[in-house]
Amino acid sequence: MTVADRVDRMIDHAVEQERITGAVVLVYRNGEPLLRRAAGFSDREAGIPMQIDSIFRYSSITKPIVATTALAMVDAGLFGLDDRVSEYLPWFRPKTADGAEAAITVRHLLTHTSGLVYNPGLELLPADRAITLGISDTELGLEENFARHNDIPLAFAPGERWAYSFATDILGGVVAAVHGGSLEAAVVHYVAGPLGMHDARFHVTDPGRLTVAYGDGPSRPVRMSDPWVAGEDAGWRAVFSPSRIFNPKAFQSGGAGMAGTADDLLKLLETLRTGGAPILKPETAIAGLSNQIGNIEGEPGSRFGFFGAVITDPREAGTALPPGAVQWGGVYGNTWFIDPAEGLTVVSMTNTALEGCMGFYPEMLRRAVYGRR
Repeated sequence: MTVADRVDRMIDHAVEQERITGAVVLVYRNGEPLLRRAAGFSDREAGIPMQIDSIFRYSSITKPIVATTALAMVDAGLFGLDDRVSEYLPWFRPKTADGAEAAITVRHLLTHTSGLVYNPGLELLPADRAITLGISDTELGLEENFARHNDIPLAFAPGERWAYSFATDILGGVVAAVHGGSLEAAVVHYVAGPLGMHDARFHVTDPGRLTVAYGDGPSRPVRMSDPWVAGEDAGWRAVFSPSRIFNPKAFQSGGAGMAGTADDLLKLLETLRTGGAPILKPETAIAGLSNQIGNIEGEPGSRFGFFGAVITDPREAGTALPPGAVQWGGVYGNTWFIDPAEGLTVVSMTNTALEGCMGFYPEMLRRAVYGRR
């Protein structure tokens, strides 16, 4: 059975069981398509089928796009990896637990070793001063929102640990400040424009192609309300706002604010896999797909580069991915991986949170690609 056969069967099974509502899956080896598949529904209630060019809310798929934009600017000599963030965002000056101003660098932001975390110090800020994250709706700008972190300590000193965080939102602020103008303008100038990522934007280029957002339900995915809250039963909390992508007043979230197609993401990942041209130097692309946090623990069985998690121990990570593969996803229901040794690039965009990103579905896909049970 071929890779395409196995993945086709997996997708059929996931849709038939209503594990996910709809998906676009792209599997490429050495730049050639093994599978390009749209399945299920873009809008289940209206009976609208998923299409290859359907547009998805990217959530954290935004992160590698903004990271690549920042690295392209580093390659151009516009700022440095070890520059302090406060040089470019003088309003952002979080403190460590001892009250000293933290020396957060661009490198710390790229590698999630800055001391920032998601849902920071919620009990330390009054409700009207809460920090809004990139999938929640807001009327706040970037500075008004994240300057609030100056009033609470970092979770740890920069460089001391790894923790997944809203660091890429702050990185987006640096990118926009240096470029001049909006974060979207910088992304288009350095990455999306040169690569022909026509729909990867902080707004919806064609609302008619935007998929409906669904969330995990007790028996099958439910059409998301606005807001829709997930994770409380797992000891964490994420507030989704499917309408945020239409709100021009919301800050452009470098960590979660874009929308686009599966092919847009594939163009970026294939560029990174093949050495970065024409947007990055080869050594920068290679570094981004390599461990950048040394012996600091990342997620189980992995370290972190500039774009995603680098698998170091597949057994500990609980994955079919081999050592050296790089993977990440987006909480609206998306996942991707690059296997440099095998020349594989795989993109899966679903409209089902959390299953498409954090459920068993992503590992079902990886097992199907590698032919493992």
